[in-house]
This record gives sequence, structure tokens and C-alpha cells, in this order.
Amino acid sequence: MNPQIENIKRYSKELRLKYIYQNIDCESEDARNPLEFLQNMLEQEYILKLDTSKKNRIRNARFPFNKLLEDLNYEKLPKDAQEKLGQLETLKFIENNQNIILSGVPGTGKTHIAIGLGIKACNSGFKTLFTTTTALINKLKESRSQKTLQIMERQFLNYDLIIIDELGYISFDKEGSELLFSHLSLRAERKSTIITTNLKFNKWHEIFKDPLMTTAMVDRLTHKSFLIDMDGDSYRLYETLKMIT
Repeated sequence: MNPQIENIKRYSKELRLKYIYQNIDCESEDARNPLEFLQNMLEQEYILKLDTSKKNRIRNARFPFNKLLEDLNYEKLPKDAQEKLGQLETLKFIENNQNIILSGVPGTGKTHIAIGLGIKACNSGFKTLFTTTTALINKLKESRSQKTLQIMERQFLNYDLIIIDELGYISFDKEGSELLFSHLSLRAERKSTIITTNLKFNKWHEIFKDPLMTTAMVDRLTHKSFLIDMDGDSYRLYETLKMIT
């Protein structure tokens, strides 16, 4: 057994160079040029680490399911989404700290678009989090009761993109409204947020209760944001019919 190979395996294991550790035996047999060999091994290691990082970002984002933009039939989406999705796919909105608000009736593809953009963001190196509105508010209340709210605020700001799904599907109390307002305000013009909602802005007072809070929230979320009108035919019904035909 070659002691040099064993040393390389030992070092690569300690340095967590998974590709080199697993492939040094077979790769070294065909090595002719030491520099070319080293370059190839490091290149493969780099590719593996990039792939692992992407998978970790997607896993840590906590998407409820994988929905890729490539899976969408754009012709079946509401017209406003068809016109704006190409621009959103560039992910420039994240670099520019802009928000996206997808509003419209249920089943028109809001969550699919949001998750698709989120997965693309993960693959492009952006730290992303998916949550429903209800789950977020429950987490905020829990953090307040445990006196860890400031820690959660720092974590909230650390994400390049946060997707908040189903705003307006379930109403919440005054405490929940205030906590949500506070945390969304933290990200205003500093980081990007995608929100899906079935409510038009003139009905957001049903969520936040307080008219002044509602006005302030709408103003902060919509400033320099992409507002996508998702009213249209049911995309969910189209997918269902496609599966059974």
C-alpha cells in the first residue's frame, strides 16, 4: 500500500475533501502530470462542494415541496405573471433588495412561482427561507415568550430571501399582527421578501386590524416592489387535469 496515497487520504479526510478522499486511489493510477492531476482533483472537489452547498441551502430553506420554474406552463398563468416572470427569473430583485407580492385568488400558481424563485435563489448562492404566515407568527410568539426575539430578528435579517406564504388565509390577533409588522419592517429595503396572499391591499386591514399599521405595512412592502396580479383561471385545476388525461 502506497504510504503517500494513505497520507493524502488522511489529510483529505481531516480537511473534509470528500471527492479526493473517495477517488485518490483510482485517479492516481492514471496520473502523468502532477500539476494537471492536482488541478483535476481540486476542480472535482470544488464542483462537489458547490453541489453540496446548493443541496444544503435548499434543504435548509424548508420548502414544503420542490416546484421548479421550469415545470410551469407560462401560458396557463395569469397575464401579469406571464409578463413579469422573465424579469424576476434573473433574481435581480434580490440583489436590489426588492420585494415580490403575488396576490390573487387561490390556485393560480402563486406558491409554485414563489418556491420556484426560491429554489433558483438557493442554486445561485442566496440564503433562503420558506414559511407560512401562521408558522412564522407562532414562531415569533414562541420567541417572545422565551425572550429570544432579538436572536430571531438577527436570523431573520440574515436571509437574502424570505418567502411568506398564505398571508390572509387565516386571521390572527393583535400580538401576531404587531410581531409580523415589526419583522417585515426590519427587512424593508434591506433584504428581499416574497409574499403570497389571496387578499387585495384594500382588505389587508382584515389581517392587521389597526388601520395605521395596515397603511404603514402596505407602504413599506410595496415600495419599489414587484406587484403581481394573480387573478385568473385555476393553475391547480390545469395541473390536475393534465395528470388524469
